[in-house]
Amino acid sequence: MLRALLRPALVIAWKDLSMEWRTKQTLSAMLIFSGLVIVTFSFAFDPSNQAVQALVPGMIWVMTIFSGVIGLNRSFTAEQQHDNIQGLIIAPVDPSSIYLGKCLANFVFVLTVQLISIPLLFILFDFQVVSYNRLGFLLLIIVLGTFGFIAVGTLLAALVAHGTSSNILLPVLLFPLVMPVVIAGVQATRIILIGQEGLQDALSWLQLLAAYDLIFFAAGFLLFDYVLEV
Repeated sequence: MLRALLRPALVIAWKDLSMEWRTKQTLSAMLIFSGLVIVTFSFAFDPSNQAVQALVPGMIWVMTIFSGVIGLNRSFTAEQQHDNIQGLIIAPVDPSSIYLGKCLANFVFVLTVQLISIPLLFILFDFQVVSYNRLGFLLLIIVLGTFGFIAVGTLLAALVAHGTSSNILLPVLLFPLVMPVVIAGVQATRIILIGQEGLQDALSWLQLLAAYDLIFFAAGFLLFDYVLEV
């Protein structure tokens, strides 16, 4: 059963990634947005100021959430252009596989943007992670926070894709739901990067992120069939 679920999901994810590799439209837009955020803040504030470096944890999640919305909007609206979504609905695959495949593709898009934009942010703000231990925690926070955001965002992107104002409706529905991810992500990142607290203090925020991921990924898995029929 697991193989029957994973195989179509990997095919769908590979299809989205291959299409994006050929056009590079979504990824380019996400990278341009992240670059604009970094450059704007680096000109607006003195990066050498220690107080200004306190902005870095928030900037990481601002780039993640807003650039991620660009990718989520394209995730299902691109399927609507040639009624490809109908092909997915009538295909002999479990709807949960479609959700899983879309989640995987969106997750890779956002991680790719983070892989490029976060090191650029650290370079422009002359920011250094003090130890490999903290770097490992930072990567764990980013992965957990991004996955929670994508789990909710993919479900909502499918829900609003049928509407004529999906580009506006998605952020309106998504941002309130991902506030726990934003708050936990910023707090945990702040503790790891610039806080005087120990790593143990970040664990409670990591546990919140993990619980959020589990609940909303399970909800998406179970509800995606109904969402496609809306």
